[in-house]
Amino acid sequence: MAAGVNRKISAASARAHTRRAKQNASFKLPSGICTKILLVLFAGILAWAYQAIQPPIPKTCGSPDGPPVTASRIKLKDGRYLAYKEHGVPRDAAKYKIVYVHGFDSCRHDAVVANTLSPEIVEALRVYIVSFDRPGYGESDPNPKRTVQSLPLDIEELADQLRLGSKFYVIGFSMGGQVIWSCLKYIPHRLAGAALLAPVVNYWWPGFPTNLVTEAYQQQLPQDQWALRVSHYAPWLTYWWNTQKWFPSSSVVAHSTDILNSEDKKLLPEIVSTRNYTAVVRQQGEYESLHRDMMIGFGTWEFSPMDLDNPFPNNEGSLHMWHGDEDKIVPVILQRYIAQQLPWIHYHELPGAGHMFPHAPGMSDNIVKVLVGE
Repeated sequence: MAAGVNRKISAASARAHTRRAKQNASFKLPSGICTKILLVLFAGILAWAYQAIQPPIPKTCGSPDGPPVTASRIKLKDGRYLAYKEHGVPRDAAKYKIVYVHGFDSCRHDAVVANTLSPEIVEALRVYIVSFDRPGYGESDPNPKRTVQSLPLDIEELADQLRLGSKFYVIGFSMGGQVIWSCLKYIPHRLAGAALLAPVVNYWWPGFPTNLVTEAYQQQLPQDQWALRVSHYAPWLTYWWNTQKWFPSSSVVAHSTDILNSEDKKLLPEIVSTRNYTAVVRQQGEYESLHRDMMIGFGTWEFSPMDLDNPFPNNEGSLHMWHGDEDKIVPVILQRYIAQQLPWIHYHELPGAGHMFPHAPGMSDNIVKVLVGE
């Protein structure tokens, strides 16, 4: 009789066999699938990032989805509309005609010199002032092609359509003061005189000593330093940087009082109480107003103000710069340096004053009287 073979399997062999069976039965990803998954994720992140940095289309005044047109406007040669507001005596009766350029996050209603000029000065000197919405602000059409040169040409066209004459005065405050440098560069032949009130400085203008720029730059709040860096080095990120919630963005955009000195804060209640048109300023969107301002103002310029020639070599006009020595938004040390490099500038430094000094009682009267030589 054939003997049956009784094979015994050890416990260890059984466990090993079970493990091999499980391994053989486990799911295996197809070759290269992990790489494809990573590529899809990366593409998704890129698509999200692209969408995040794309600014919304501006809501142009008068368009079907935009705010209504309520202001007086002129049509420029390129088809854009420029909104304006007139102050003082009638144009035809004026002895002195002034174009006022508003600052950052402002509009034609923020013509502080016109709004605070005393009636006695207006009548005695026969002063006419026209303020306007810079492109993208208020009711002026955005200008996606805006450059350092384009705004002075807009001002020249505004003056011509309003028939202000061959020469007129210009006054600019803050970011509007920075625009006056462009007027001196591109339309000096049209100017009877100019006043820059606390003009914003571009830290990347050629001609500043490195140590001086560094000192001034470090006086800014850290979030403002980063906002300026982004505007200069990565302008395509300006919209995202100023709308994201991960890091603090510009304190100026946020209207923080941390950038105001004690005198500014004293003036603030009066400024706020008369500013009942805040919604009008950004009504077409922030990108073509605030963010475009930052990209142009702190971008790469075609010239440096310190290289300008005297626009009034025969004393047929004058240029005045006013600045507070406690301005926490625009460091005074840079204005002093500019004034030293351009000896034909009449520099007026105000002890104890901050950035908002034009709102101080009587200040506008002094500025206008000095500008027109009365």
